[in-house]
Amino acid sequence: MRRIPVVLALASALALTACSAPAEQNAEPGSAPPAGGGEYAVITHGAPGDSFWDVVKNGAEAAGQEYGVTVTYQGDGDPAKQSQLIDQAVSGQADGIVVSMANPDALREAVGKAVAAGIPVVTINSGADSSKEFGAITHVGQSEDVAGRGAGEQLKSAGVTKLLCVIHEAGNIGLDQRCTGAEETLGGAVERLQVDVSNLADVTSKVTAKLQSDQSVNGVLALNPAVAVAARDAIRDSGSQAKLATFDLSADVVAAIQADEILFAVDQQQYLQGYLPITFLHLYKNNLNTVGGGLPVNTGPGFVTKENAERVAKLAEAGTR
Repeated sequence: MRRIPVVLALASALALTACSAPAEQNAEPGSAPPAGGGEYAVITHGAPGDSFWDVVKNGAEAAGQEYGVTVTYQGDGDPAKQSQLIDQAVSGQADGIVVSMANPDALREAVGKAVAAGIPVVTINSGADSSKEFGAITHVGQSEDVAGRGAGEQLKSAGVTKLLCVIHEAGNIGLDQRCTGAEETLGGAVERLQVDVSNLADVTSKVTAKLQSDQSVNGVLALNPAVAVAARDAIRDSGSQAKLATFDLSADVVAAIQADEILFAVDQQQYLQGYLPITFLHLYKNNLNTVGGGLPVNTGPGFVTKENAERVAKLAEAGTR
């Protein structure tokens, strides 16, 4: 479910806030407000060059420009290295940290150090169930099991009876939740296939081999846009008639939806997962605002299909969807 009304309301509130200044600053009516300042570190488990995380980065940087704050973005799929990046942000006395938690247990200590140091933390994308426990002020993302159930429902409606769910990051609990959710609503068999997102040629090879060896598989669910394109090629190479769906957007995925090569994409609006945490940290630093009331702020799921793909195509090409 999209939270566009909430985002619009937040944008309106920010616009009103930007029009006022503390009395002691004696701002002239209509003058630009002083920049709030601040340095925020965004630390994700996304590998450099991953199209999904590029959009998250774009959102965070856009918010930084809007609020006049410094935003640094770093990503590493190794939880140990991700923890080190969090420790570095703490040592550098960041004003706030944004972190994705694909492997929450591995990040518990590092996030705990940040919280103990008085640095506000916003978690994004993965690890929603651990966010509050770890002391984060809120979580921004989508409920992966809910999104998975929605994907399973749509695939069932499309006639899929045996599904191959392609997991591209080992140890990422959110990916397993997506497959489990799809299994709950599909009403058919769901088989998981582990691949490596950093080797897309091998992804195509492994999916091709599976489709050739088991012709009862008539559906493929990718959990990443680059993997979706690799799976599309695998379906073509194997001569399979399997129907393909994916999580998350890229310009290539939108084009494939328009060309009837992909049924739909589950859209968690990852731009908001970069933009909103910087907004929330800026509000917290300058006005002690918290958002969500102890519950996650959902950015999805929505669904991009052939019916609405054209409207988001240019936005995806621009790097905001």
